[in-house]
Amino acid sequence: MLDALGLDNLEETVYRQLVAAPSANLEELAEAAELDTYAVSAVLSALEGKGLVARASAGQDRYVASPPAVALGALLVQRQDELRRAQVEMTELAGLYRGSVARRDVADVVDVVHGTEAIAQRFAQLQYSAKKCIQALQKPQAAVVTREDADEAERAAIERGVRHDIVLERSVFDTPGIYETIDSGLEIGIELRVVPTVPLRAFIVDREIALIPLMNGEHNTVQDALLLHPSGLLDAIIALFDLIWTSAPKLVATPEGTVETAADRLEPLDTKVLSLLLAGLTDASIGAQLGLSLRTVQRRVRQMMDRARVDTRLQLGYEAGRRGWL
Repeated sequence: MLDALGLDNLEETVYRQLVAAPSANLEELAEAAELDTYAVSAVLSALEGKGLVARASAGQDRYVASPPAVALGALLVQRQDELRRAQVEMTELAGLYRGSVARRDVADVVDVVHGTEAIAQRFAQLQYSAKKCIQALQKPQAAVVTREDADEAERAAIERGVRHDIVLERSVFDTPGIYETIDSGLEIGIELRVVPTVPLRAFIVDREIALIPLMNGEHNTVQDALLLHPSGLLDAIIALFDLIWTSAPKLVATPEGTVETAADRLEPLDTKVLSLLLAGLTDASIGAQLGLSLRTVQRRVRQMMDRARVDTRLQLGYEAGRRGWL
């Protein structure tokens, strides 16, 4: 766990042995860590250089650990300073990048990513950089990353509050083990919808950039992908996703743990809020009627507007009628 502070596995192992002992010599540490004395000697020299160990006053051949709160605290402050400097540099580079994007011509709004490793790396970068939402159109076969890597990235993004909206092609359900994957996705908060066919694979991050994997029909693999920067082409991909998402039925988990499709519907509480809103009640009156705070009412109305992809409450009323929410 100390690799974040610049310690490798051997350094952490030896340091932990010293922390748990009053002092120890080279042979004792080598035996406890199941290493040869030459390796331990090199590790001790590195730890001394980092201020994590010192020679015991009782003898030059014995070592003691520096207090973790002091020694590791100093390393932590150093890393935090490095991260702050990196944040400043990233902000400056982002400004330069935005300026260069504004000067791009048509050929520059699309980057071609070659090779499965490069595609997987770019996919992970996009996943970990997401701040607001991830939207995807998913077809069967030819996964860009392994399921384990995808699960880790998804959980990390969801913990940061990133919303995940994913549309599955129905043939995805023919994949072995897919129901377990879907159940785990629903459990961590991913919203899944299903349609008969998906026209293409797409991975959209914060509605600002998209990765489009390209299938090799002959080998049924993904060897290339398009990275779309802000442009009319990206706008078209986002509009396509919105169109498919709006009409796609939602996947829900039953109490028995199975998965079934359900129509695009509201939760009972949202239905009550919407009914009172359309009846002309103010947010405060709706809260008083339903025992909700004003902030809760406003938040739920905002969520319904986002779900309906509208900007005004008048538009929300129209969409509610069209979708059969009431």
